[in-house]
Amino acid sequence: MTDTSHITNGQAVIGATPAAAAGPEHVEVPVAYDAILLAGFGGPEGQDDVIPFLRNVTRGRGIPDERLEEVAHHYRHFGGVSPINAQNRALKAALEAELANRGVDLPVLWGNRNWDPYLEDAVRDAADKGYGQLLAIATSAYSSFSSCRQYREDFARVLDSTGLIDTVKIDKVRQFFDHPGFVRPFVDGVRDGLAKAIAENDGIDPATEIHVLFSTHSIPSTDAARSGPDFRGFGEHGAYEAQHLAVAQVVLDQAWAELLEQPEHESLRGTSKPAWKLVYQSRSGPPSMPWLEPDINDYMNETLQGGPTRAVLIVPLGFVSDHMEVMWDLDEEATETARELGFWSVRTQTPGVDPAYVAGLVDLVLERVNGTPTSERPHETDLGPWYDVCRPGCCENVRAGFKPAAAGLAP
Repeated sequence: MTDTSHITNGQAVIGATPAAAAGPEHVEVPVAYDAILLAGFGGPEGQDDVIPFLRNVTRGRGIPDERLEEVAHHYRHFGGVSPINAQNRALKAALEAELANRGVDLPVLWGNRNWDPYLEDAVRDAADKGYGQLLAIATSAYSSFSSCRQYREDFARVLDSTGLIDTVKIDKVRQFFDHPGFVRPFVDGVRDGLAKAIAENDGIDPATEIHVLFSTHSIPSTDAARSGPDFRGFGEHGAYEAQHLAVAQVVLDQAWAELLEQPEHESLRGTSKPAWKLVYQSRSGPPSMPWLEPDINDYMNETLQGGPTRAVLIVPLGFVSDHMEVMWDLDEEATETARELGFWSVRTQTPGVDPAYVAGLVDLVLERVNGTPTSERPHETDLGPWYDVCRPGCCENVRAGFKPAAAGLAP
């Protein structure tokens, strides 16, 4: 592991553009960026890639290949190919098209944390092309170590390992969990899913017999507690849980209101919305370590079984596209659990390359290009708009120890 402890150099924000270097919560002055850095997680693209990829994901944790093979079967089920790289290629192309349509001359570079093309390659490419100021979009919407801080630590590590910390600057768009462009595809999916559940289940009562399960990746409880800045007082499970709960409520409220506007559902006006629950999936790590609960399958088995529920909507609220966790943990395992319990079920869409989502990401870029005042930045919950520059210690992994992180105030 590269020693990056020396790279702070007394700066408030590592490797930042001058506008962000002092660490304002929101950068309200225009910045002339040279390119966009689309930062992904990465995934294998063949059977021979699976174990090397998983070694990258778990580097530093000493997990033997035998243990990794227990996870590898998810990828091997799909021919050793994760969908995530193809999805990021599609997102990159969609961003380029949207930028061109708006007359925005910003190239899009793409780099992954854990697989080819790597972030190191993208940053070197930027330097070779003379791009000194990059604005990063991480393919994750919420605040936590794995969904934000780890990307920022990798930006700092890459700037140091490439020797480009004085040549290339990396800022990052705000976490976009409540941006309208991210929220809209979920509203559409829940609205259409509710309509489908009603159409395909004769006489169903949405208020008592439909349950909406908003699912996201579970994380260690200690990471959840550290997510978001301490001074916001988000409670035991930090900003990560608070953001999901707030967005889930907005999604269901908007979806239900739009459903009732449809003439065929006029009879439902004045009735209560379906019940909903924030559930978790994709837990890993030792059983002795507490992670966020309830697991989606446990919740269906232990809470919904034997009750009035006839139909469940499975909403992948924590995911920007159909990642392996969506395809395996939801489309395979959770759907099978629902089937075994006799529930009708549907898994709603992720944002993917939905036009509203792509346009929203470009809006986030233009916020920073134009220095949009905070008061003019759209957000669907009272928690936003989130910070352009993360607050000190935000989302730090205390188990792994401090590591420098770009796009945020030190420490």
